[in-house]
Amino acid sequence: MSLSRHLASRRDRGFTLIELLVVIAIIAILIGLLLPAVQKIREAANRMKCTNNLKQLGLGVHNYSDVNGGLPPGMVMRNYNDYPYTSNEHGPNWAVLILPFIEQDNLYKTFQVSITWWMSNNSGSAVPDNNWLNIRGNRIPTYVCPSDSGANTLCNRPLANVTGWARGNYAANCGPHYTYGSRLNGGSSTGGPWGLAGAGPFSVFDFRSGSAKLGMGIGQFPDGTSNTLLIGEVVNGVDANDPRGVWAYGLAGSSTIVAHADGDCIKPNDKNGQGQPGCSDDIRDAPDLPARNMSNWTSCNSNQATARGRHPGGVNAALGDGSVRFVRDSIDQRTWWILNAVNDGQTLPNF
Repeated sequence: MSLSRHLASRRDRGFTLIELLVVIAIIAILIGLLLPAVQKIREAANRMKCTNNLKQLGLGVHNYSDVNGGLPPGMVMRNYNDYPYTSNEHGPNWAVLILPFIEQDNLYKTFQVSITWWMSNNSGSAVPDNNWLNIRGNRIPTYVCPSDSGANTLCNRPLANVTGWARGNYAANCGPHYTYGSRLNGGSSTGGPWGLAGAGPFSVFDFRSGSAKLGMGIGQFPDGTSNTLLIGEVVNGVDANDPRGVWAYGLAGSSTIVAHADGDCIKPNDKNGQGQPGCSDDIRDAPDLPARNMSNWTSCNSNQATARGRHPGGVNAALGDGSVRFVRDSIDQRTWWILNAVNDGQTLPNF
């Protein structure tokens, strides 16, 4: 047989089964090598977007402080209550109040009369203007970390007695002290395993706090702005009944972090409570899912939550000076306390 006829015969025969299997195996190996690289590139882009979001929020908080003479409240209440489903007690939070400073002025103005009522009223017995609650279903892109896929699921638990709350991923730091009892806003002089002061830059105000519901100014941080965490990350709830990651609601785990580095809630993305799996945060009716970085005491009211995110190995955080740092889950507990307390008087270790 001539060479030309031999080659023509092979072309007519096509690939053998073994040859096809080898080609498929090679393609599978290439895909297996490519997918992790694609995922890493996607996560790098998501983390950069998250960092930019935090920079915008930090700038918005700074501008609010410059205009109003102090930080916005983490949350305003008629009477302090960490049970999230009580009607008429819970007013606007920091994320609502900074809307004019993150290019959401038109949305803010729609509900400005109601928001002003909460910021200026001082009578717990007055009938509240709750029209501000109608802001709750608006999805604000700046409040969403692209690494968290839960942002498209509304929360339909009756927070403040209404449903249909949009999600977000950023939380004001109310300090490593607990918010309940005498420790509200770091009111106790000492706390944690080291006896350190533990107020946060943001505070929870109720009507007993007076009509000027403002926190300290950016330039008044006792420990310095570069040593204090201002805004951290939180994760979105796993279903419509989970109150975590609700941007317009100010209790722990929704849009504030508090009592982190203390008790059984000691580090970012903490999976363990007192050394045991599960039961770290205190967020009412949120499921305990330590394998998903969502460890929680389901039966406790919403008064304790640490920073949590979907970036491998840690969380993004905006500091008081406007910088954004990546805080690893492995951070020392005492360092985490010092970073979150605005008045501990300690030198911040490297982290």
